[in-house]
Amino acid sequence: MAWDGPILTDSGGYQVFSLARLCKITNNGVTFRSHIDGSEHNLTPEAVIELQQKLGADIIMTLDECPAIGASMAAIREAVDKTSRWAERCRKYHQGSDQLLFGIVQGGIFPELRHQSAAAITSLDFPGYAIGGLSIGEPKETTWSIVAETTPLLPPDKPRYLMGVGSPEDIIEGVSRGIDLFDSALPTRVARNGALFTAQGRVNIRKAIYRVKELPVDADCDCYTCRMFSASYLSHLFKCEELLAYRLATIHNLRFIARLMQRIEDAIRQGTFAAFKNDFLSQYQVTDEEVRLAQKKKWLNSPRHQPNASI
Repeated sequence: MAWDGPILTDSGGYQVFSLARLCKITNNGVTFRSHIDGSEHNLTPEAVIELQQKLGADIIMTLDECPAIGASMAAIREAVDKTSRWAERCRKYHQGSDQLLFGIVQGGIFPELRHQSAAAITSLDFPGYAIGGLSIGEPKETTWSIVAETTPLLPPDKPRYLMGVGSPEDIIEGVSRGIDLFDSALPTRVARNGALFTAQGRVNIRKAIYRVKELPVDADCDCYTCRMFSASYLSHLFKCEELLAYRLATIHNLRFIARLMQRIEDAIRQGTFAAFKNDFLSQYQVTDEEVRLAQKKKWLNSPRHQPNASI
């Protein structure tokens, strides 16, 4: 890729969840059938470590099982047990590598299982820890309740990574609860649909108001898109379905997130994070919760995640 920055890779646990109809989970790992050509692949704890090592990533993840939000406590307990055993196998296979291997805490929305999973994963002494199994369709109130339950169980001197969370307001909320790392397809996914982040919230570049706006989408942004193109031109590209539209919108959203993280870091160093959080959230209009959950459900039920059973 000729990318000289840090790289983080996942083990595929989330894809096992989102493409569940194509997977068979056993104690040894996952048998995965490709949604592209139907070929069969076996993902064992050792195999996913080897794959990530070959990619040369700086931070890699253990293989985990991410159960659906509506799964029973018994099913999630079984997933926690598998995740713990797989983490141990990953840790053993990974020995000698200079890549940072993070363990993943599962447990659904059950505090008891989060405690069980955290105890097992932290006992393996990983360089960092991830909180998995959230932001998969549950209300945000539930997400933050489980984060608050789980974060104190993780070592304070090691990075804490909240998987699958990436909206601006959630990043700020997560940082305030002790989270250091985030990942999400949200900034790129909404960009491809014409939604761009600004300090006031997401804007829909397809709206008529932007057809005649000769200024950038965000006058305070230093990204390539805002420096080089007007909102009206970007609106035109989306109307014509030019491929450049999706590229430019993605560049803007990724830069917005990068700038936000820098501002958060600066505020923490200056001891002003609480004031920064209040100021940001007072201006930023968040997506309606019901709309957000409906969009998440629609995305999870899309053909990409629910392939034809004949494959």
